[in-house]
Amino acid sequence: MASRKSVFDLSKCARPNILALEPYRCARDDYKDDGTNILLDANENAIGPGLALNKDGKLTNNAPNGSGPAIDIDLLGLNRYPDPHQIDLKQALCNLRNTHAHTSKTLTPDHLFVGVGSDEAIDALLRAFCVPGKDKILVCPPTYGMYSVSAQVNDVALAKVPLQAPGFQLDIPAIKAALSKDASIKLAYFCSPGNPTGALLKKEDVKQILEHESWNGIVVLDEAYIDFAPNGASLAEWVTEWPNLVVMQTLSKAFGLAGIRLGAAFTDPAIARILNSLKAPYNISNPTSQLARAALDPKHLEVMYKNRDLIVQQRERMLKELPKIPGVGRFLGGKESNFLLYEMLDAPKGGKPSNETALAVYERLAEDKGVVVRFRGKEYGCLGCLRITVGSEKEVDRFLEEIKVVLENIHVKAGTINPKEEQRREKEASAVVA
Repeated sequence: MASRKSVFDLSKCARPNILALEPYRCARDDYKDDGTNILLDANENAIGPGLALNKDGKLTNNAPNGSGPAIDIDLLGLNRYPDPHQIDLKQALCNLRNTHAHTSKTLTPDHLFVGVGSDEAIDALLRAFCVPGKDKILVCPPTYGMYSVSAQVNDVALAKVPLQAPGFQLDIPAIKAALSKDASIKLAYFCSPGNPTGALLKKEDVKQILEHESWNGIVVLDEAYIDFAPNGASLAEWVTEWPNLVVMQTLSKAFGLAGIRLGAAFTDPAIARILNSLKAPYNISNPTSQLARAALDPKHLEVMYKNRDLIVQQRERMLKELPKIPGVGRFLGGKESNFLLYEMLDAPKGGKPSNETALAVYERLAEDKGVVVRFRGKEYGCLGCLRITVGSEKEVDRFLEEIKVVLENIHVKAGTINPKEEQRREKEASAVVA
């Protein structure tokens, strides 16, 4: 058979900004979930799903001990397309966030967009408000990597105003100045609690940006970890007061339902209408919707809050025990999430923050000890830092034991790594977005 001839040239056919993308690297690319590793790298809920399951972790027709709601997934209905509007699910999310801690007004399903994780909302906002090749978004590093990835996909430029150190809070004068100077900035993405900082942003700071005297753009507040913060911290219901506010949330973190991929964006009905108009018609599957609605039922919410409290207890324990380990440096950021950001030092006493040490700890923990954390030392203000997800009590036991041994061994062998090889490994370890 003769060889086929074609003038096709991918490099000239695909959009340049898409060709420049690096393949997405997730938290499981380096070290797999093989049942033996302790996974403290992806900020998942280590306790489990926030659902009232039986003792074997199975869905049954009857809830544990015969009490509470059964979770009855309608498998026979999978031949039908799912509900494109998801009103019942949206109402359940409204019920969760109508705390009236910030306003007397009430959220309704008209205030909501639901999507495939928060990532769909991040991308939808860019497609709705930014003209490719012309407009920009503002981000405040260090922050969640998907803002910049989605911006590149949509050919949207970044304006960067770093968070202030120490504490990783918003630099309000610099942000306001950037918005005043550049009308092409249409969206400002803020993470609260931050990733990888774990710091909750100040309500008054968010208000100052919402009240900007001249900027005609949208404040996007990413509250993925908000349920690990103090009660009443969420500003979701505040969208009833501000027409230029979007608050994104997810069931992936405190709810322990990362596997169902359910995110939500609370916003003014006019913006919600735009987002719902441009989404795929049936973006939320039937099983996802049913599991999400079950998780938001009061009986299952009890499980979520119980699991959340267990994680908070271990978070406090890690904050107490980690500083006692020689070679562990300062705790940076905040205490309002299910992860902690700590410096690794180049010596057990009097050491300085070191990316070489942090990278070695990350690799040795994973490869020798089966404990996976996340290297974040290349991000702004995070020199020598590891981001450590809070695990279960047994996982924290093992982590604290192993990191002490690993640091001791690394400090004994200090100075043996080739600088070029270290740069390659740092780049690879930093490429994970989540």
